[in-house]
Amino acid sequence: MEILSVLAVNAAVSAVVFLGLWRYAVAKQDPSFIDSWWGAGMVLIAVTTYLQSQGGDHALVLTLLCAAWGLRLGYHLIRRWRREGADRRYSRMMADAKEKKGWSFAKASLIYVFSLQAVLQFIVCLPIQLGQLSAPAALGPLAWAGVLVAVVGILFETIGDAQLERFKANPENAGKVLDTGLWRYTRHPNYFGDACAWWGMYLVAAETGLLGALSIVGPILLTFLLTRWSGVPTTEGPMRRKKPGYEAYVARTSGFIPMPPKRGS
Repeated sequence: MEILSVLAVNAAVSAVVFLGLWRYAVAKQDPSFIDSWWGAGMVLIAVTTYLQSQGGDHALVLTLLCAAWGLRLGYHLIRRWRREGADRRYSRMMADAKEKKGWSFAKASLIYVFSLQAVLQFIVCLPIQLGQLSAPAALGPLAWAGVLVAVVGILFETIGDAQLERFKANPENAGKVLDTGLWRYTRHPNYFGDACAWWGMYLVAAETGLLGALSIVGPILLTFLLTRWSGVPTTEGPMRRKKPGYEAYVARTSGFIPMPPKRGS
């Protein structure tokens, strides 16, 4: 019952914040900023869990790793929203809901954006919830391996985002494809780093016992979202249409896991 109680408190806190953000989106007529809450919201859940836990090394490490990942990502995405404005994906989603179903902006954004993201967020961050609920113990080899994987992932995502931001800020790169730095070895270093960070946090959680091990559904779902749903597919579709050199880049560059570029492509 203690586990269910902790999860219920986390869900309630998350729901209240999401409802507040939804009301703000309705006032702005733009839900795009919600992407920045993907990471920041998980930090809130991590801290809320920690405050209900017995503490200990695993709980502290999971909270700190999540905070390092989520606050950096949230700051990066809110800056992008403030700089670039409404995301066309969300604008099209709202327009389609109105045209095809006659839904208001409020209804469409609540169902398609805020409710869906709240559920996905809660599932993805199961490792930093369930991994904090065991009795305190010292970190073992699996947890330290997880810390290493998570830190590598956070650095990979941070560097990839920074390289892309610098590339896009240069007007001379308009219409060009970024194929240097980490982007030489994978078309999505930011997504790969994201997945690494959460698989690393999962390893820390898995060391705490069966409950932590069962949280594997979180990183599995995130990897699916990144590679098959809201990550790679939504990014590469427009790139293929807008950038002439992108097909050649795809032919020589790994789609997710960093690999040396293919020769002769």
